[in-house]
Amino acid sequence: MTEPRVALVTGGNRGIGLEVCHQLAEQGLRVILTARNPADGERAAEPLRRVGGLITVMPLDVSDEASASELNAQVRREFGRVDILVNNAAVLLHEGDDALTIPVAAYHESLETNFLGPLRLCQAFVPGMRDRGYGRVVNVSSGAGQLSGMGGYAPAYSASKAALNALTRLVAHAGGRRVLVNSADPGWVRTDMGGSSAPRSVEQGADTIVWLATLPDGGPTGGFFHDRRPIAW
Repeated sequence: MTEPRVALVTGGNRGIGLEVCHQLAEQGLRVILTARNPADGERAAEPLRRVGGLITVMPLDVSDEASASELNAQVRREFGRVDILVNNAAVLLHEGDDALTIPVAAYHESLETNFLGPLRLCQAFVPGMRDRGYGRVVNVSSGAGQLSGMGGYAPAYSASKAALNALTRLVAHAGGRRVLVNSADPGWVRTDMGGSSAPRSVEQGADTIVWLATLPDGGPTGGFFHDRRPIAW
């Protein structure tokens, strides 16, 4: 019997991340659901396990280098590899302020979580994907990170997501053709971050992410996608 692929999802205990875990588990993948608080992760994982999902919860604070290093060691001990990496964890700070009034510390915190966090995990797991000749990386970005249409919305968040999009291009180049690395814009989704007025469900928000996470060999890499279609950077 073939071993299932191993998928790691950051910020997997709620919102889009939890739905991504659900959809990947439904496809028979072994899912590592990471959360800053393991108790929150276990509560989120239990309903997925009850319907047969292969879910393992591991602690991770993507903004903490030591936490990312500990996760890497734990994954290697228990599974030996990650085949699919979904960089979903993010923060949204000072949403209503403009670029000139936001404290510099908010830019630091946004970049630490939304850009350096994914970078740490890519550096931990993409070299192994490249060596094995298979890998999928999905960076959960945002339309706010599109330079082509960027305005004044949430400057620290927008800047960090633009940086994440740049990381997508860089890691796609470094990973080679067998490791497919893409950014996804889930749209405005009804989550704790998106709020109750958002027009899209978590199922809709997760769809493109899961599609990119399970692309067949020869699929696109180094792209930015919304509703499974390429969009401008």
